[in-house]
Amino acid sequence: MGQLTTGERDFGAIILIVLAIIGIAMAAAGRADVLGIHGAMVLLYSLALLFVLFSGAFGTPPSPARLTRYYDDPIKVGVVLTLFWAIFGMFIGVWAAAQLAWPSLNFDTSWASFGRIRPAHTSGVIFGFGGNALITTSFHVVQRTSRARLADQLSPWIVLFGFNLFCLIAISGYFLGVTQSKEYAEAEWYADIWLVIVWVTYFVLYVRTLARRKEPHIYVANWYYMAFILVVAILHIVNNLAVPLSFAHAKSYTIWAGVQDSMVQWWYGHNAVAFFLTAGFLAMLYYYLPKRAERPIFSYRLSILSFWGITFFYMWAGSHHLHYTALPHWVQNLGMTFSVMLLVPSWASAGNALLTLNGAWHKVRDDATLRFIMMAAFFYGLSTFEGSFLAIRPVNALSHYTDWTVGHVHAGALGWVAMITFGSLYTLVPAIWKRERMYSAALVEVHFWLALVGTLIYVFAMWNSGIIQGLMWRTYSPDDTLVYSFVDTLLAMYPYYIARAFGGLLFLIGAIVAAYNIWMTVRSPATATLPLDEDLPVDERPVGGATPTPAE
Repeated sequence: MGQLTTGERDFGAIILIVLAIIGIAMAAAGRADVLGIHGAMVLLYSLALLFVLFSGAFGTPPSPARLTRYYDDPIKVGVVLTLFWAIFGMFIGVWAAAQLAWPSLNFDTSWASFGRIRPAHTSGVIFGFGGNALITTSFHVVQRTSRARLADQLSPWIVLFGFNLFCLIAISGYFLGVTQSKEYAEAEWYADIWLVIVWVTYFVLYVRTLARRKEPHIYVANWYYMAFILVVAILHIVNNLAVPLSFAHAKSYTIWAGVQDSMVQWWYGHNAVAFFLTAGFLAMLYYYLPKRAERPIFSYRLSILSFWGITFFYMWAGSHHLHYTALPHWVQNLGMTFSVMLLVPSWASAGNALLTLNGAWHKVRDDATLRFIMMAAFFYGLSTFEGSFLAIRPVNALSHYTDWTVGHVHAGALGWVAMITFGSLYTLVPAIWKRERMYSAALVEVHFWLALVGTLIYVFAMWNSGIIQGLMWRTYSPDDTLVYSFVDTLLAMYPYYIARAFGGLLFLIGAIVAAYNIWMTVRSPATATLPLDEDLPVDERPVGGATPTPAE
């Protein structure tokens, strides 16, 4: 905050004071309702940030020289928030998985029941961990590929802290029993409105930074980040159109009804996977893979074709979640067809990434960070193939409502999203803090094997569990009665649920190891000996200085 000017601090203070007043109004109107509790949280959050904002208000004014460098302070804070949410979200996930094997772990309390901690896990991982990782890396990538500083100094903090306020309100609401009961969109109306404000600020900041670029070409990673920001905004607004019970209550009711609500929800749900959990993380892949491998992307043209294929095909695939429902048959067919077609652009991106490593496989053998990114590309190809396969109606008849779907989701979440994130963080952290390398290469290696083994145990357990589950549900006796009761299927799942919790525990331990390694890297003295012009906006490079390649 010490880099903010007096005018920026004043404007930030005005925003926080307005937010505090809104918190007071929510607390007064809601009283004993969850809305009142969230109002108190908004008030305390605003006051805490006001304290931080003014803690350095009477210090030395910021030096104008700061404008000659990239603005990396929000990125550093974003790394910390990403790791916090990673550990929180994965811990809740392990707890939820353990409850399926040992139900008494809810301690006979409502707030700790599976139905409440499960959305806390999904939102903590997807929005807390994934969202902060996307915001953080996008701030890093857009500056380096544009060779320009972020458009202003206040907006990045509004985006970062505003988004985390949304995460706090949403997840605390789930523990308190407030939910819209929409997958990946459980937060209630006031949290949704706040997220729209934050997201519009994010979009404007990103576009303004691109408009200031000194590099005439817009690198493909920025295409994916822009698609992620823009499409998620559209999805979020349309799916969360709702009418609150009153402005004094947290509860609201969607404007969509019946099968339309289901269709809109899964148009949102599947495209949240497409543009939040795929497009944004492909942006990481297209920047951090070439940087770490020190090789240009195999085919830039193929990356553009993949972008447009994914952007167009994904939009129509959501209805494959609603096979054998009241949704019109032609809409189900549409979703199935486009899901199968998605395999082409998806595998094009995975193949493009793996082919980039041609001539650099010795680095994959020796560098665990590059191995994280390589394995993420592999799991991306595996998950997209499996997704297209499961969208085919006869296959879906076996897999739907079973743990096979859970295994598929976590092959993508753990193998693709988390691994590309950790690979990106291990590349980003030494560069941002000016260290030559991570504190411990051995700990990166340990983390890689914990993550890989944990993912494989988890995914294979759920694949086996789901297929057995589906087969037991559709096994009939000669007189056309079900052979197995629901309790029989639960007994068959028991060992797999234990394996699932163990695999998740290994992945959680790996995340804790990563947090420790990054913390020790940050604490170690700066040792990087990069040339002065290596990491500066283009206008500030010394005369005669080296010019980076476009991949930088």
